[in-house]
Amino acid sequence: MAYKRRVIRERVLQALYAYELSKEPLPDVIDYVFGDLSSQKEALEFARCFLERVVEHQDEIDKIIRNKVTNWEFSRIAVIDKLVLRMGICELMFFEDIPPKVTINEAIEIAKRYSTENSGMFVNGVLDSILIELKSSGQLKKSGRGLVEVSSKKKRKTP
Repeated sequence: MAYKRRVIRERVLQALYAYELSKEPLPDVIDYVFGDLSSQKEALEFARCFLERVVEHQDEIDKIIRNKVTNWEFSRIAVIDKLVLRMGICELMFFEDIPPKVTINEAIEIAKRYSTENSGMFVNGVLDSILIELKSSGQLKKSGRGLVEVSSKKKRKTP
């Protein structure tokens, strides 16, 4: 049975959480959290690649988050929310084949399931704002039919 992407995203969240708290070497975290995926080559490859990209680009992604949550102390953002935001931003920036709408919807659902009551709205607001910025700056690199869509927020009228 093939794993669905949602399940893989949840596993990547678990691996990021384990890595964040334990500071164990990434290969050890991969073996521990993704060990049962060894028979599902595609699922394992996506999970491993996703995890490694989030970790590799963490400083860059955290800078983007800090710029969007100016009214919050970065250190006070719930750990799960921070990890979900890192995942969402990573998908938006480095996975050209995943539609932005899918990325944001998945992040919202995972945040609602694993974090606080208000996490879904928080993650949605931050990711939507980042998506708008990536589009306007030309940094959103999506290819294929249906991969670039209008933001989920209504466009604001300019005076």
